[in-house]
Amino acid sequence: MKTIVCEQADQLRLIEQEEPALQPETAVVRIRRIGICGTDLHAYKGNQPFFSYPRVLGHELAGIVEQVNDSSSPIRIGDQVSIIPYMHCGDCIACRHGKTNCCTDMKVLGVHIDGGMRELLAVPVTHLLVTNGLTLDQAAVLEPLSIGAHAVRRAELRAGETALVIGSGPIGLGVMAFAKHRGARVIAMDIQEERLVFCRQWAKVDETVHALNGAKERLAELTNGEFPTVVFDATGNARSMTDAFGLVAHGGRLVYVGLVKADLSFNDPEFHKREMTLMGSRNATIADFAAVQAAVQSGSIDVDSFITHRVPFTEMIGHFDSWLKPESKVIKAMVEL
Repeated sequence: MKTIVCEQADQLRLIEQEEPALQPETAVVRIRRIGICGTDLHAYKGNQPFFSYPRVLGHELAGIVEQVNDSSSPIRIGDQVSIIPYMHCGDCIACRHGKTNCCTDMKVLGVHIDGGMRELLAVPVTHLLVTNGLTLDQAAVLEPLSIGAHAVRRAELRAGETALVIGSGPIGLGVMAFAKHRGARVIAMDIQEERLVFCRQWAKVDETVHALNGAKERLAELTNGEFPTVVFDATGNARSMTDAFGLVAHGGRLVYVGLVKADLSFNDPEFHKREMTLMGSRNATIADFAAVQAAVQSGSIDVDSFITHRVPFTEMIGHFDSWLKPESKVIKAMVEL
């Protein structure tokens, strides 16, 4: 079967591999869609934590079940599925408390173990979500949208609160969309004006703020000097993540959704006087996937305009570098098989 492997930073190669063998309690899925994530791009450039080479990338996946070896599972041959790429141990303290998204021995497809950038993939049936009512495109974007939904749920965002979302990539956009679902007033912040326009059009945010043009003053103006009660940083940028401490209301929450390969520091008196809560938000749970699936199926999430670039699998390598350039205006690139 055809497989694309990232052999080292800045090097992708199309190779032939043997087809996966069917194991107990697994299914073999023919991959039909692969969404390209910031994680894939960072790994390609050598900037992804928890990563080693060579690695088959790809964790935003949708496909069709071709084989299944679990008579107790509701999964059937021919089902369209979305793949939950977080392979958790089931036994650690996080898993025992239902926080499978931050398992102590987490193995994420395409990061810690080889992912789905290939024609066939063997997956535990427990990590398949049947999506027969969705399009393949919709099924493939459940994963990135679920990360945003999980962050909103983790923050316990309430209707009527003001939420600031910093960073308008796919993850930040998902946070915005589900913050709006919660009934929050949502402010989007980014350094690119075109991205902010997209935030208004796609996520229906209430206000936008340019990060490099008097952002703190503008936020103070929009909140009567009180600042947002919840700030989500989805940039993966150390400077932005540090500066976010100064944008949170007294008694508010700061949620790091993005990940940066660096140490962060903050001013304790500023942190302490606010009695601020600092949270990390990692991955998503099956409950988040189910919530996103329902939202997409209801038509409240517009997947068609979320996907801005498409390419056939065998042509992907030639396009990958261009997706790193701001002028390409990629929101979500989708690979088709």
